[in-house]
This record gives sequence, C-alpha cells and structure tokens, in this order.
Amino acid sequence: MEVNKKELKEQEIRTLFITPALQQKGWAVSVNMREEYYFTDGRVLVVGNQHSVAEGKKADYLLYHKGKPIAVVEAKDNKHAVGGGIQQAMDYAQILDLKFAYSSNGDAFLEHDFITGKETEIKLENFPTEEELYNRYLASKNYAPNELNIVETPFYYDAHSHEPRYYQRIAVDRTVEAIARGQQRVLVVMATGTGKTFTAFQIIHRLHKSGSKKKILYLADRNILIDQTMVQDFKPFKKFMTKITSVGEGEEKIDSSYEVYMALYHQLVGKEGKPDPFLEVQPNFFDLIIVDECHRGSAKDDSAWRKVLEYFSSATQIGMTATPKADEGANNLDYFGEPVYTYSLLQGIQDGFLAPYRVTADFINVDLQGWTPEEGETDLLGKEIEQKLYQRQNIGRDLAIKLRRKVVAHRITQMLQDIGRMTKTIVFCSDIEEAAEMRTLLINMNSDLCKKSPYYVTRIVGEDKEGKKQLDNFISVDEPYPVIVTTSELLSTGVDCKTCGLIVIDKEIGSMTEFKQIIGRGTRLRKDKGKWHLEILDFRNATAKFKDPAFDGNPEPPKGGGKKPKPYKIIDAPETPIVSEHREKYLISGKNIRIAHEIVSVLGEDGKTMRTESVQSFAKKQLLRHYQTLDDFIQTWTEAERKQAIMDELKEYAILIDAVREANPALKDADIFDVICHVAFDQPPLTRKERANNVKKRNYFGKYEGKAREVLEALLDKYAENGILDFEKANILEIPPFNSIGKPTKIIKLFGGKVAFEQAIRELEYQIYKSA
Repeated sequence: MEVNKKELKEQEIRTLFITPALQQKGWAVSVNMREEYYFTDGRVLVVGNQHSVAEGKKADYLLYHKGKPIAVVEAKDNKHAVGGGIQQAMDYAQILDLKFAYSSNGDAFLEHDFITGKETEIKLENFPTEEELYNRYLASKNYAPNELNIVETPFYYDAHSHEPRYYQRIAVDRTVEAIARGQQRVLVVMATGTGKTFTAFQIIHRLHKSGSKKKILYLADRNILIDQTMVQDFKPFKKFMTKITSVGEGEEKIDSSYEVYMALYHQLVGKEGKPDPFLEVQPNFFDLIIVDECHRGSAKDDSAWRKVLEYFSSATQIGMTATPKADEGANNLDYFGEPVYTYSLLQGIQDGFLAPYRVTADFINVDLQGWTPEEGETDLLGKEIEQKLYQRQNIGRDLAIKLRRKVVAHRITQMLQDIGRMTKTIVFCSDIEEAAEMRTLLINMNSDLCKKSPYYVTRIVGEDKEGKKQLDNFISVDEPYPVIVTTSELLSTGVDCKTCGLIVIDKEIGSMTEFKQIIGRGTRLRKDKGKWHLEILDFRNATAKFKDPAFDGNPEPPKGGGKKPKPYKIIDAPETPIVSEHREKYLISGKNIRIAHEIVSVLGEDGKTMRTESVQSFAKKQLLRHYQTLDDFIQTWTEAERKQAIMDELKEYAILIDAVREANPALKDADIFDVICHVAFDQPPLTRKERANNVKKRNYFGKYEGKAREVLEALLDKYAENGILDFEKANILEIPPFNSIGKPTKIIKLFGGKVAFEQAIRELEYQIYKSA
C-alpha cells in the first residue's frame, strides 16, 4: 500500500525518505553523519530561586568530512514545502561556520550554497556525496599544497580528550587557516570560561603536527596560569614541553632541546643590570608565540613585552583575550588586527555554556551622600583629616569607615545564608588593608563555620604568602575550603575558579577590561557541583557597565586624531592611576550608615539588557505575548495533546511556573492552568483539590464501574496531589496505586483497549478544566 506522506510525522519522513537518500550517497551515522546533533547545551534560565534549562540547538543531520562538519540538513514533515526548513538550516550553518545548508520534506532537497549564494532544488537520489561536497568547498578556497597540508591536519584526540565545542572548532580552524595563508599576527577573542587554553592547545597541536611550526612559546603573566595550563590542557605536550624559570643568578637558561616553552614574560627579561635570558637564543628561535590574556599589562611590564615580542618579531604571534582593547596608546587591535573569531560572554550564556548572572546592587547612604570632616577633626589614629568631600571613590582608598565595613560584611553574610553558606565567594576590596579587615569581619560573623575550618574565610593577596598557598584549594572543584576569599587584585584575572558562585564588588572599577575580567571569575557553569548561575553583589554600582554597549560589543577604534600607537603597544596601559599603598589614609568609626536601597536584576531574555521587574510582572508580560486573550490560552490548553509541550514552550521564554508560585504563596497549590490564567488574565485561581472536588460533585464517575472507576478516581487523586503533568508520565500505570490494580495492559483492557482508555483520560481532563 502506498504511503500517504501528508499523514506522516517528521520523524517518519526522516526514517522512510531522508535518511535512506543520504545513506545511498555514502553518508553513514558515526562515520560522516550525525542525527539529532545538539551543538549547544541550552540556556540556563533563572527566575527567583528556580532554574531550568531550555532546549539546545539541534541539527537534524550534521554531515562531516574527516571529522569536521561540512553541511547541515533540516527535515520537515510533508505538509511543509521542500524548503520549509531552509531558513533554520541556514541559521545553523552560519552559527557552525558551514558553507552548505539543506532542507527536505521527503520529496526532494533544497540546497543553499553560501559560496555562490544560490539555492537549488535537487532530487532525493541526487544528494551530493562527501567527496563532491568537499571538492566544491576546496575549489572555493584555492589552497596551495602546503596550505592544504596545514588546514587538513586534524584536531588532537585521545581517550581522555573531549570534542571541541562548535565555537572552539571555528576559532581553531580560522586561526590555523589564517596562519597557513601567511598571516603573522592573529587575534582570537573568547569570553572567560569558554576554553581559551584548550583552544590554544589545539592550535599549537595542529600547527606543530603539520610541521609548519616547530618551536612554540606560550606567554602568560601569572605563574598559576602557566602551572594550570601545563597540567591540564597542555598535558599531551608533556614529553617535549618545558617551563622557563628564573630562579637566580646564572640559572636563567633556555634549553633548546624542547619544542613547546611555557614562560612568564617578565622571567624572560633579566634583572636590572643583567642580560636578558631570551638573548641566549637567536631571534628566529621561535616559530610561534601565543600571548595569553593579551589585554593585560602595566607601565613597569611594558618594556618587557616590547623586548620579548620585538626580539622574536619574525615569529607568528597569536593574541588571545576575553577583552579586546582599542584605546589610544593601548590598542591590541592595532597590533594583531581584527579578530579572526569572536565568541562573546552573552553568546556563551545563550548557548548554555556559561552561567547567567543575577545582580544585587546595594547603595549605601554614605556612598551616595559623601562625607566631610568637621574642621580640625582627627581620625581614630589621631591624624587630622584633610578638609574635603570624601566620595564613594575615596572610600576604602583614602578613607576607611569601620561601620561601613560592617554593613558590607553583614550583607555578604546574609546573602550567603540565602544562597548557601558553602558557595565559593570572591570579595574584591579597595586595597589589601581593606581585604584584611573584611576577612576579620567575615570570620567573626561566620564563626560557627570557621570553627569547622580556619580557612572558611581567607585573604589572598599578592604579598600574603600564606593566603596564596590556599589559592589552589579555592579553585579546586573538589576542595570545600576556602569558601570566602578577600582580595584586591590577585583574583581579578586568569584564575580558573570553576565553582565560584558569588562575586562581591566593593572597589571602584576603573575600566571595562577590569570589570569583564572580574565578572569572568564566575561565568563558568558547573551543574555537577550545583552551580547553575552567578550571583553578583555590587556595592559600587560597577554593574552599571552591563548597560554599556562596550560590555559585550565590538570595541570601536579610538576617537580623534593623533599618532597610531607603536606596534609593541599590545598591552593596555593602566586605565586608572596606580596609587601607592603608602598614601595618606584616614580611619573613622562612622555612624548611621546603612544600605539606602537595593535593586535586584537579571539578564533579560534578549541577552543584552538587565530586567528588574518582579517575577510575576515579567511572567505576565511574556504570557501576553503568546496569548492575547483568555480564550486564546484556553483553546491552546484544551487542544494540546500534551500539556508538557506548553510548559516547554513557556520555558523557552523564561517563564517558570514554579518561580511564579514561589513569589506568590497564594498560588502554591494552584493548577498550572490557574497560575497562567491568574497571572496573565487576573482570573481567580482554584487549587488542584478544588478542581478535583468539582469533578466529584458532578458525579462524572457514575458511568464507570468496578476497577475502571477505581483507576480514574486514583488518577484524579494524583492530579489533586501533583498536577496534570502526572497524566502524561509514561510509567504512570506502573506506580502505586495503579500497580496494585494490575499491569498496564490489564488496566487498559478495563476500558476496552488503548483508544478507549486515552479517550477516558481526555474526558477526565475536560472535566477538570470545565467551568464549575
């Protein structure tokens, strides 16, 4: 009997028509094709204390050549036209950096070729083979033989490695191709937490394996960055990798027998009056230099960068950063050129690879009003206080207020009590003295936990060797202590704190670069450790920078005329003056200090703006976008075969019913249907028990007898207890009390078969939602 395609579901169209057509052309699952391939994890949605995960982006078919994606195919049922899925396929192809996108409804394929810009309908039996597609791709590239050898060198894989995420693959591919084409300066921009070092490893591996780069130098500005990298992402280089150290006079040697060298840039520069260690080797010694966190630097480091990079100027140099700069005199874009690839923080959040954030901004009255001493007033140390208005930017640097410190410490403690007292926390203070005082206050306010471990609260700053020893424990996902660390600068960049769930800002943030690096300490997701989002507690209004287009946009070139910065200026000069720790600083007690007001906001559904409305008002706004009237919603609800499908759709728009219930205790026992009707259309809500009792009052069960009636009554009780979604659980008839009545097959027979049983369920649902 001939199949009527119009009656088939999408999955059946795929199974009967699309998959066989692809297989006939040599495309095979687990060889050069994947079906239903998720290339994003799905955005984490946080509303109130509830979280959920939206569905990730999924390609129906992803086609490969030698392990690299080359085309995407989207399927539709036969009620759609052949090209019904082409827009979605094109969207996915652009995200995945592919040149071919296809749509099919089982009748034919529609091809969109990004190389030519043309679309062509092709018969099922004429779908291109892997070789045909790849040859078309190669023809557009026109690689020379040596270039082709480099770009075709595969990624590194072993039993312990993981497949690159789609954006890591693109970053590696584009970098390798640019270098194969002869580009000598390359910039890669990837948000903190998205795997820059893993990406750097794959770039080095492919260039080294291809034979194009034999001696590689990896530069960073923090010891911990080098140590982390060597034992983690760069571990496969262990046999031919070394760390360049500078341990004393006469010991600065570069062993030329290695192939991958790890170094801090200032360790390649000799101490004052002594020769630079890098001069031991020839300027052409390195073929490739990768500069990690290439936005970093300061005035005293500037000459070190200049010396190292200018000396090895013949080497290909790759800059990697989360925060590209384009300021006059601090322009890494001018040095490296435009990024070959950019993967932003907000894209990472949208894809579900990075943690969304919630901001609690606390405004302290003394910060808002400022403070002026009385004439001749002295501080607690007996020093006469200079007469001027001390504003927020002075507090903590020029003026320390003991009561204000207590207010901040108390609010931090309160937040940890709300979100979990073992949440890894970084408190950024104005200077190392403030970090020390904050540590003491937090210890005293959390003495019960400090009794369990003296490292519950620890100060980690550059000059505190004992505190720095605890850094490895803090960043470990398996070590519980330290929980709270106080710091000023040390943890603002580079340190990989995967489980950091709270960042506290109580220092002035002078630059967007510094702000993005601080936020980056907490952007990693660790669902296995219960970290689903990042909390930010801000006492300095630093999070106003989230509203700045520069926060997650492309940096604009510096405005105005002036000379271009010299090429070596790849590291930004300090954007706020570095103030000596020996400056004049006054200490006062303070009085009547309190938090004047607090604003809680979360990242909006557009991925750009921060929204501050209540959970309920936000839900109402979103619901009314989808259901213009109450009748629209009731019709959708009634006609839905599965209510779970409606819930899944609402989650895509960050509408979490449990969060609405949490925000409004009066809705605790209300049915999902009633929560939506109440929030969106101001209808009086009924509880599930009230709806169940209404069904019983109508004597609906009168037409059923014996065990069949017992089953329906039990289903109604289940509804009253847990809600309508229980009806849709595949194993509902296998759990108590149904399993005591009989096996699922026996229960279905009580109603005269599967069709009759499903009809009885639909009638019961109708009775539940029928007007009283």
